[in-house]
Parts: sequence; C-alpha cells; structure tokens
Amino acid sequence: MKLVRILLNRINGLYFPREYLCLANETFEQPLLVYLTDNNKILKDITQTHVFAGYHPLIFILQSATGRAMEFQDNIDVILSPVAMQPNVSLGEKDATASLRLKLFRKHTEGDRTLFFYEGIYGQHHFLSPFHQYIIDLNNQLFNKKTGNIFLPGNLYRQVQIAYSIPRIISLVTTGHAKLYNLFPSDLHGPIGDQYYIVSLRQGGKASQQVESSGKIVISTLHTDAFKKAYSLGKNHMQELKPEENFPFAKTTSAIFHLPLPNHALNYRELDLIASFDYGIHKLFLFKIVSMKVMLEEKSTLVHIHNTYATWRYNKGLPGNYLLR
Repeated sequence: MKLVRILLNRINGLYFPREYLCLANETFEQPLLVYLTDNNKILKDITQTHVFAGYHPLIFILQSATGRAMEFQDNIDVILSPVAMQPNVSLGEKDATASLRLKLFRKHTEGDRTLFFYEGIYGQHHFLSPFHQYIIDLNNQLFNKKTGNIFLPGNLYRQVQIAYSIPRIISLVTTGHAKLYNLFPSDLHGPIGDQYYIVSLRQGGKASQQVESSGKIVISTLHTDAFKKAYSLGKNHMQELKPEENFPFAKTTSAIFHLPLPNHALNYRELDLIASFDYGIHKLFLFKIVSMKVMLEEKSTLVHIHNTYATWRYNKGLPGNYLLR
C-alpha cells in the first residue's frame, strides 16, 4: 500500500508538498471573492462578512442587522470567483471557480445582529482537473482513515478545499486562570459586526473545556514570523493548563483580563463568553468583544490556504508569497 500511496501522490496534480500553505494576507495578490447568489445572479459580496466555523460538517455563518426585512433563505448558493461583480449581475459560464450549496440549521439573535448558521451540502471546484480530483479523493479514502485523524468523507473533503481557498487567519488563543494557562492555534473564528466574535473548537478537547470553564479568552492575530510556532502549538488543544513559562508568551498581558500575550502578536481581542453549542465535531462559542488593541503596526498577518487552490494559482501564473514549512 505504501507504493500505491507514493504513486497517487506523484499523479495527483498538486504542485506544493504541503496540504496547507502559510502566507502574509496583505501581500496576497488577486484572491478569490465570495458571493451569495440566487437563480444564477449575484446577491451580495460576503468575502469579509462570512465566518468559516467548521469542517466536519462545513459551517459558514452569515449575519444581518436584526429587524431587516431581508433574511437569508433556508438553502443558499455561494460561489467563489476571481471576478469583481456587482449585485444583480448574472453569472457568466466561467465566472464561478468554485461553488457551495448550504442549508440553514440554526438562527440566533444577539443584540443588533441575527446570525444564520449554515451546513455544507455539496461543493464543486475547478482548481484541478476531474482526473486529479479523483486521484486526491482516492488517496483520501484509502489513507486518511486513521486513528487521531478527522476523516472527511466523500464530498465533504471537496467542500473543505473550497473553504480554504479563502485565506484563513491563524490566531493564537490564550485561556486560563490562577497562573495556569493554555495557548493554542485556531483558524475557525471571526468577528460578527463590531461587538461579537465566534470561535469554533473541537468538541471534547481540553482547549474547548478550558474555554468553557474560564469564559474569558484573548485571541491574538500573528505576524508571519510565527508561522512555524503556530503550527507546532496545535498539540495544545489536548493539553492541560500549565504555568506561563511553558509557552512562548511575551512579557505583556492583555488590558482587562491580564492574560499573557504570545510573541509576534499583531493585535488582540479580549472576549467574554455569551453562549455555546455543539454541532458535528465542533463546539461553537459566541463571545462579546470586551477590548481590542493593536500591538504592532507592521502588516504581515499570518493566514493559510489549501494546496488545491495554491496549485490552481500556480497553473494560472498568479504570484504566490508562500512560507513553506
């Protein structure tokens, strides 16, 4: 089977050796845009306003001002395109590089925001040829069902590839109390307007339990210099709270909670827990934003994208600023 895996990896069409590639968000040229569509027409650009909050199942969160007449439908279609388009424009045959079909599974109103939680139903993309997509799917089916790995069956793996074609911010979360802390990375998070914030963690993980117990966290956006360290801290999702010296903290604490901040933090938000619920393998946390502060003015925000999209960019001759681990 080892020889089979080697062969599949050689003919999968992927250009880069890693599944995810880190980069600086501000210098990433010509990214895809995300549009909500209806009957093959553009409704609105949701590139900056959606939150990607889950991969098993795929979870997108959309928002609207509470009381507005327009609400999102129970089933929606989202496309990703390199083309800038205005509302009510009809889609051309080649405008959509990728698309997702999603269904509503929950609504929640908090303050002046109504949140719409959607689960992925089906996704398709043109990042690779149908043959190469088949080879990648076969490799996933044969070799990714193993202990400790979250297996993404069938079309779900395709949906995740699409979700990660938008650069996702890798932040570090600080939690803890009584001089015992944890520090772990997250890329399933995002703001809801100016007052609220969503963070999604693995249900049943130590980190999730610690956040639930504490109710207060600091989430820090990182400089790209921290890209290797951020990945290495992934194991902390399943670690107990420890003294401060066990982590790469700077000699700085947050303004109100006085939680230690990581090295290379560009900015941070202090978040106070409002509510949480489980869905799929995830526990989704809704927080109130208590404070925000910029630590470094330099704009080099750490994000990552999936190899399938990075390969599509390479094949199109689009520039890449990738940091290879």
